[in-house]
Amino acid sequence: MKKLVILLILLAAVIFAAGCTEESQGNFTDTQAVQENYSVVEANESEQNTTIQETQQESNVVEVISLEQINASLAQGPVLVKIGSKHCGPCQAMKPMLEELATEYAGRATITSIDITESPDLDAYFEIGYVPDTSLVVGIEDGDYVYLQENGTITKDRFQARIQGQMEKEVYENRINLALLQEGKKTSN
Repeated sequence: MKKLVILLILLAAVIFAAGCTEESQGNFTDTQAVQENYSVVEANESEQNTTIQETQQESNVVEVISLEQINASLAQGPVLVKIGSKHCGPCQAMKPMLEELATEYAGRATITSIDITESPDLDAYFEIGYVPDTSLVVGIEDGDYVYLQENGTITKDRFQARIQGQMEKEVYENRINLALLQEGKKTSN
């Protein structure tokens, strides 16, 4: 029985730690630092709630909760789908970069974000193992999404086309630009 409890604890630790592909930058082990951060959080709790609500209202990144949102966005152009979790540090660190991309590509491409803790059905649909996990959807063929790979080829296999982990902004820009270039060739023919 004791071994079973230990095994369950270890399993829970592995599952909890598997949420992100990259480690967080800082770990607070200093008691004073933890207390200072806690005090700041307590003092600013109402300000933070207001800021979060304002940010969500002003965001250009589409928060996806259903596949229909992706489908509708495809009419406008390629859709960058970042899949993450509110508990994942690298996922949260990507938010400002996603906002920049959404502003830069407004009207030509849609930048979306899926929170797997809020949308477990989308987590299952996209078969997410690690977050952040990003892919660029460029169309729908026979009811399946078509994804653009780094080399410019398209595939229905999301695993071949995904960008795993937190990358530099240029990685996402290059993929979006490639999709827009290919889309331009299709419309000019």
